[in-house]
Amino acid sequence: MGIITAHSSKETVRDIVSDIGNQTSDFNPNAVIYFASSRFDPESLSQQMQEQFKNASLFGCSTAGEIVSGKMLKGSVAAMLFDSESIADICISVVENILSENHIPDAFGRFEAYYRTLMAEMDFEKYVGIILADGLSGAEEKLMEKIGDLTDVVFIGASAGDDLKFKQTYIYADGKAYTDAAVLALIRPAYGFDVIKTQSFCALDKKLTATKVNEAKRTVLEFDHKPAASAYAEALGIPVKEAGSHFMRHPLGLMFGDEPYVRSPQQFRGNDMAFYCNIKEGMELSLLESTDIVSDTRQALAEKKAELNSISGIINFHCILRTLELEQKGQTEAYGNIFSDIPTAGFSTYGEEYIGHINQTSTMLVFR
Repeated sequence: MGIITAHSSKETVRDIVSDIGNQTSDFNPNAVIYFASSRFDPESLSQQMQEQFKNASLFGCSTAGEIVSGKMLKGSVAAMLFDSESIADICISVVENILSENHIPDAFGRFEAYYRTLMAEMDFEKYVGIILADGLSGAEEKLMEKIGDLTDVVFIGASAGDDLKFKQTYIYADGKAYTDAAVLALIRPAYGFDVIKTQSFCALDKKLTATKVNEAKRTVLEFDHKPAASAYAEALGIPVKEAGSHFMRHPLGLMFGDEPYVRSPQQFRGNDMAFYCNIKEGMELSLLESTDIVSDTRQALAEKKAELNSISGIINFHCILRTLELEQKGQTEAYGNIFSDIPTAGFSTYGEEYIGHINQTSTMLVFR
């Protein structure tokens, strides 16, 4: 059968898990990934999902909204199930204490023991990684940098959410719920994979260079030797007092050719600008302007379909800021409909992981 999805918006964890189990009762998964609203007790959910799918490798995280084929949801659990026809092999490893320690080599050691291949030598065309990280840890850059130092295998994923409460996010694995943690899955898809990255922005001709930063706090103190808030407002041609309302429409982007890797402003702190991901001193950034998320995503998916001929499933890591923009524009139904004919599961994230930590982006893992 390959890949299927299921979702439930029942009120209790027991009913949610039972509902998803009933929907998938004739399917024998060897891997399950699931994304759950923070309204559910994390320990109970992880334990009961593990009991429901005893023979599968199981992992997931809390969300700021769920995505499943044809729908954008809230207060639900969305799951994607894979059988051995779609995922030939999978190994999962939990990394704890990500704020204070570096356990990526330990996780990679477990992968190497399982696959009997060094991570540095693993075929990046046959294997792909998924990473789900505590979305309030501030440790994503450190994790992704270490992963990139140790392997050429692409790790794609996101930062867990908690429905915009910004109190506690959770990672699920081994029937447990973790904080200050990340879960890594190393997968060998049976028929290959690809990636879609879409951010729905165009670069304007205004550039800002970070000349003074506090990397630990993801804060820029100065752009071009001017107070960061003033320099950003000046680039927009508006007063500083109005600039905060432009954050969502006009973030900054680190450009690779014509491709922006988005850095989204969070707030002004006096004259400083706090961001949702790191900006390094000396980094030159372009001022961006938002385009249409729905049309851009529809086009990106159509191009990937044409390239691959067929797509058997998509995991969509979709920034919460994009979800908020879709809600403001009344486009959530239109966005969900883009994926109505493809098994899709995903969630609204607190940041996206793909060749680093980025914002206001959808990073999608596509299974052929």
